Amino acid sequence: MAKQIPARVCIGCGEKKEKNKLIRIVRSSEGVYELDESGKKNGRGAYICKNAECLNLAFKRKGLDRSFKESVPEETVLKLKGELENLEQ
Repeated sequence: MAKQIPARVCIGCGEKKEKNKLIRIVRSSEGVYELDESGKKNGRGAYICKNAECLNLAFKRKGLDRSFKESVPEETVLKLKGELENLEQ
């Protein structure tokens, strides 16, 4: 019997994809946002496609704000975008 791969919804484009095809954005208890490649860090998390366009969409559509139940500053989004672009290369 094949093992089922969990699926998650991208907060940017809204597409449902396999969990391993997405990357997790996590907010720690200290309020620090970072990319979680392992998917195992502590904190509240949201999943996004591994491209900067989806991060821009999530910010524009307030998907990040909804997921984390607080307003995410634009500087944080720019920092995450830089980290995401480094992963793409």
